[in-house]
Amino acid sequence: MVAKQDISARLVALLSAGEEERAAQWVAHVSQGLAGRISKAELDRELHELYAALVEALRAGAQHVHGEELSELRALLTELSRNRARQGFTPSETALSVFALKQVLEPSLMGGTAADIQAYLRLSRLLDDLGLFTIETYTRAREEIIVAQADQLLELSTPVVKLWDGVIAVPLVGTLDSARTQVVMEKLLQALVDTGSEQAIIDITGVPAVDTQVAQHLLKTIVAARLMGAECTVSGIRPQIAQTIVALGIEFGDIVTKASLADALQLALKKAGVEMVARKDALR
Repeated sequence: MVAKQDISARLVALLSAGEEERAAQWVAHVSQGLAGRISKAELDRELHELYAALVEALRAGAQHVHGEELSELRALLTELSRNRARQGFTPSETALSVFALKQVLEPSLMGGTAADIQAYLRLSRLLDDLGLFTIETYTRAREEIIVAQADQLLELSTPVVKLWDGVIAVPLVGTLDSARTQVVMEKLLQALVDTGSEQAIIDITGVPAVDTQVAQHLLKTIVAARLMGAECTVSGIRPQIAQTIVALGIEFGDIVTKASLADALQLALKKAGVEMVARKDALR
């Protein structure tokens, strides 16, 4: 049996000899797999850094993917994985940056001697572990991106609009759930504080359906606004939604509802002491 120290020395010697040539071959393999969707200069920098870090880790006696000797290499792979996730590459394309090195090194490490074969097998297992580490890091980064995008969409889908001095509106589009209701409530309450408004309109014209759960979410938002001293009006009650509410036996209590946003705005302005007067001399 060949000693681990001998295997490490053999790997370092083989990887160090012709390092630039092998790194260039690695870049060529990966570049072909990525179909030119990343610049040659960036790919060359990334893989040369990975190659150098791998050689140094093996020189330091690296045995396990989570060993201290491989900390720099893991950091480089983490950065690469996050970049690939942001750039829209697949997990397979990301792991290719690691696994392609096996194809480059195989001809020189499979020389036929026991030392060469064991060196190749050890390096192959290490590269497999590094490839799995890359995929795991990519997956976490991708999940973080998806969560961040979902939060951004949630923010954009719940705007608070100032319609008049003392009157704000929250036009809702899509289905209401607990997470979105929490965002609506927070933004509405903050807007009441920022604008000093006492009238709030919650428009559900863009809400496809109102069931018991949606109604409860609306009621929670209205109660929270009332605690801030604001009167709330729910607008956008279409005939189909009205029938559903009646059929479900949902009680809105003393909450004012209106069929359209225009009707709700007219009521809110009236409560705010604004008198609407039609001009007889309006342009025709």
